[in-house]
Amino acid sequence: MNTKTAIVTGASSGFGFLSALGLAQAGYNVLATARSEEKAAKLLQTAENNNVSDHIHIHLLDVTSPDSVTDLKRRISDFPSVDVLVNNAGFAQGGFSEELSVEDYKRQFDTNLFGVISVTQAVLPIMREQKSGRIINMGSISGKVGFPGLSAYTASKHAIEGYSESLRLEVQPFGIDVSIIEAGSYKTNIWSGIDKTRISKDSPYHSYMKAILKEIQSGKALHGNPQEIADLVVSIASARKRPKLRYPVGKGVKRNIAMKNLLPWEAIEKAVLKSLGR
Repeated sequence: MNTKTAIVTGASSGFGFLSALGLAQAGYNVLATARSEEKAAKLLQTAENNNVSDHIHIHLLDVTSPDSVTDLKRRISDFPSVDVLVNNAGFAQGGFSEELSVEDYKRQFDTNLFGVISVTQAVLPIMREQKSGRIINMGSISGKVGFPGLSAYTASKHAIEGYSESLRLEVQPFGIDVSIIEAGSYKTNIWSGIDKTRISKDSPYHSYMKAILKEIQSGKALHGNPQEIADLVVSIASARKRPKLRYPVGKGVKRNIAMKNLLPWEAIEKAVLKSLGR
């Protein structure tokens, strides 16, 4: 019986790093993608330390590059099957909509949405032919609830929600399952892009952004252990039963989603703005 194969994008850090290791430890051959060999070096060393280096195969991938995705298709042919795809590669763009350029939004969507679509399209013909496969998209609570100063990231994650819903309906008749992990706040480097957000002192949003960054910073002590997400990825990939579409996970995530569904928007709006001193 052939060992199953899992592809993990953005495997050089955070959820992708831990998911790649977890899947390897669960017996999968893991094609772990990263943008550079330097970024992948830590994963290889950790895999060796955990005696799973034989199960980790590094592939350089830029999900925003058509040529790079085409190269991934060629590499996939080296494996007897593609059983799991974890679409994890992504980043968070901070800033207010008026001051972000359209190019900023395009860069955000190129990675967080179109990159997901490109890699998914690369594996779907194989999964459809073998009549099986699981696709796990890394979503976010930001795909369910908006927050000021994060409109680009929030919009991209809302788009992932809609894409995952439709994709699941399209491919389920071919034996392919699609799930989305709606992750809350965890201790990963996704926050680095937001922390580095800088707004001119002359900007009308300057004090507003300072309040947002202060709120984010003060909440970091409560951020979850990213291993929780990696364990969930392995659980979804290995489950005997068909996995669910949505997996909300993290401190306060289920509560916030319930509030969004039950409360009038005005109440949510008031609470968010009050927490930021607006």
